Amino acid sequence: MTRYAHLWDSTKCIGCGACIIECVSGNHPELMESDNKSWDWVASNIRRIEIEGLVPRILLLQCQNCDNPPCVHACPTGASYIDKSDGLVKIDPNKCIGCRYCVTSCPYNARWVHPVTGLPEKCLGDTCLFIVEKLGGKPICVSVCPAEARDFGDIDDPNSSISKKLRSSRYIRLLESKGTSPKFFVIVG
Repeated sequence: MTRYAHLWDSTKCIGCGACIIECVSGNHPELMESDNKSWDWVASNIRRIEIEGLVPRILLLQCQNCDNPPCVHACPTGASYIDKSDGLVKIDPNKCIGCRYCVTSCPYNARWVHPVTGLPEKCLGDTCLFIVEKLGGKPICVSVCPAEARDFGDIDDPNSSISKKLRSSRYIRLLESKGTSPKFFVIVG
């Protein structure tokens, strides 16, 4: 089985925001002038979190596409589900009733509500899903990163670029103690 995952290399990221802007323009062009009211942020599937301290840091956060996703378990209609063909957490808008249980149950605060449709949104957006599923490419955020700080691929394939990077890097997964088995890897050294 294919199990897609995201990788963000915090040691290479230059904080330029290209991934965030391209996520909005590619997946939600109608919201280029709007804010994501859920996050008080741009209408992107990627959220930038600034961490204050001796050395200021950033964290880029998005859907972790968990193997044990609380959003799927909380969904009363089955609109949120794990796609068995690729391991990604997806939303079927035709089954979604807009209850927002998936939004509130996510420990990563990685879902948001579209201001026009009232339905939940998350990474991967429709355009990125099309690129991955139909064209065999990588999501927009990966392709536009000038520092090559992002990757995406099948972690069950030992020859994939993401698997090779994980084998040769020190990484963390966010909030592992929650039991979600996140598939978003952050290289820290």
